[in-house]
Amino acid sequence: MRDSDLDRIAVGYRRFADLEARGTSAIYEAWARAIAVDPEILALLAELPRRKQQPHLIFACARLLGAPVGPFPPIREWMLAHWPELRAEALVRATQTNEAGRCAVLLPVLSRLPGPLALIEAGASAGLTLYPDRYSYRYDVGGHVRALDPAGGMSSAILECTIDEASVPERLPEVVWRAGIDLNPLDITDPAALTWLETLIWPEHEHRRRRLDAAAAIAAADPPRLEQGDILDRVPDLVARAPRGARVVVYHSSVVMYLDAERRAAFADLMRGLDDVTWVSNEGSDVFTEITMKAGVDAGGRNILAVNGDPIALAGTHGQSYQAIPGAPLGV
Repeated sequence: MRDSDLDRIAVGYRRFADLEARGTSAIYEAWARAIAVDPEILALLAELPRRKQQPHLIFACARLLGAPVGPFPPIREWMLAHWPELRAEALVRATQTNEAGRCAVLLPVLSRLPGPLALIEAGASAGLTLYPDRYSYRYDVGGHVRALDPAGGMSSAILECTIDEASVPERLPEVVWRAGIDLNPLDITDPAALTWLETLIWPEHEHRRRRLDAAAAIAAADPPRLEQGDILDRVPDLVARAPRGARVVVYHSSVVMYLDAERRAAFADLMRGLDDVTWVSNEGSDVFTEITMKAGVDAGGRNILAVNGDPIALAGTHGQSYQAIPGAPLGV
């Protein structure tokens, strides 16, 4: 173990506290800041592969195993006492946060695409964001709420999002086919899978847990087509199987961030090379350097939403906000 490894992990936890947890989860912010200056906990985290060291995963695994949720000292004591169990859980788990709320920031794009649409999600988890046409939306425009519901009436899953006036969607898309790829797709009808998805939601976010349960019920009534595999290998296959006459949309949210730099670049090249496919990416500002440079704005911890590599908006990581980038086109 090198000091540089501990420093790198500490920087990651401070960044998580500053850019993701602050103002959103006081509990996770406090845990991340404390761990960033705790050599003993950092040394334990350094035993894990890099992709398993992230705060989201460690905190969720600890809570799944019964760790106390509150001030840091009790959970620190718990982590030290239960490290073998926590380590084992982290090694077999993945952060598969399946936030249906992200449909609220995908909808301004999807609603403007000529349909019908064939949706393919890379890193689909349990597939809850494959149903943008089945949810209700409440867009807050400067304190005034604009409602958008499916044709059959208000959905049991209601997604709320602040947005600028010009970007408010006017309709839901017509979706004729939906499919997803994941290294470990989750069966939304499996109670254990649903429990893991609920645990991935941050402690104070009870509204997100209620939304998850509502979205899970919608998906369970018409389970999505989910396939296991690597997104670089399987996306072209699903594109080829999409129905003729439908506009194929491949999208992903906070997924490519888990690939290394070489595989991120390979995925971007893959997407640019697919004919007659609309590529919608919703990733952190450190994922696709070229897109971030084109955006020319400070994301402030938000994702950059881009269409075919062109940035169009800054999006809250859980779908809670949408801010158009100045000069970006509305049409796609």
